[in-house]
Amino acid sequence: MFFTIPTLMTWTRIVAIPLIIGVYYLQNLKVETQNLIATVMFVLFAITDWLDGFLARKLNQTSAFGAFLDPVADKFLVCAALLILVHMNRVHVLVALIIIGREIAISSLREWMAQIGASKSVAVHMVGKLKTTVQMVAIPFLLYDGMLFDVIDTRIWGAVLILIASVLTIWSMVYYMQKALPEIRARVK
Repeated sequence: MFFTIPTLMTWTRIVAIPLIIGVYYLQNLKVETQNLIATVMFVLFAITDWLDGFLARKLNQTSAFGAFLDPVADKFLVCAALLILVHMNRVHVLVALIIIGREIAISSLREWMAQIGASKSVAVHMVGKLKTTVQMVAIPFLLYDGMLFDVIDTRIWGAVLILIASVLTIWSMVYYMQKALPEIRARVK
């Protein structure tokens, strides 16, 4: 199941990372143009997160490999975008550390819980989905870094949304840790 349509779409999120970064190294482009291209690319590749899952179910091409690769690709894309934004002074490093640190911690927790047969206790919850949604709106706003349709100041909205995402990040991490705590206490004596 390495090369089904949904899995190939998931791979595109990983391939997208050097492309989005590379846009900022094209010196013959204005910063505004770089921002626009990076934003459009991020949005298009982020849409594949929803689309690959939809297609996997619709085409009956779900697989254990796809279930593994999908969240990995999401995390790579988000973390790379956050690092770009930190580098460009559009996101504070503490916000990036909170979001990236949570991703590492919860991924490790889920792996461990799966090994001990308790993965249901840390299954994806609505607060995690909300965190992801807010991140996926905040990041393109911050990449764009300007006025959208001469109405929306993406700098302000992106900054507010990424702060909300960091609060939701902490909240979701606490939620998952609380769900896992009984299993952790039972195993660690």
